[in-house]
Amino acid sequence: MTPEGTTGPQVPQAQTTAERFDDEDYPAYTMGRAAEMLGTSAGFLRSLDEAKLIEPQRSAGGHRRYSRSQLRLAARVRELVDQGTGLDAACRIVTLEDQLQEARDANRPQHPPGEPYPPLHGV
Repeated sequence: MTPEGTTGPQVPQAQTTAERFDDEDYPAYTMGRAAEMLGTSAGFLRSLDEAKLIEPQRSAGGHRRYSRSQLRLAARVRELVDQGTGLDAACRIVTLEDQLQEARDANRPQHPPGEPYPPLHGV
């Protein structure tokens, strides 16, 4: 029995079709379409999967499905590879760039620059 006013655990609702259009992580693209969009081969996408940089979701039939965020990541790697960087090094560079951005975001001040810090209470 649950206390009044609670309904138990919240179950995530399924996305509507319209919400999927805006979802960067929705696996909307087949391998063939993803390769076409990137101007690369399916083998390149498989190599990113093998390198554990991108882990696409699988359809019921076992086919790889890619999201827009994964395709952006693949495009960044492809650009480095096209410039002569080895695949493993390109994957590492992209991973380190993302980690650096996450660290910068985490260390960004929580208040606008130029404004004084809020007063400390209880000190």
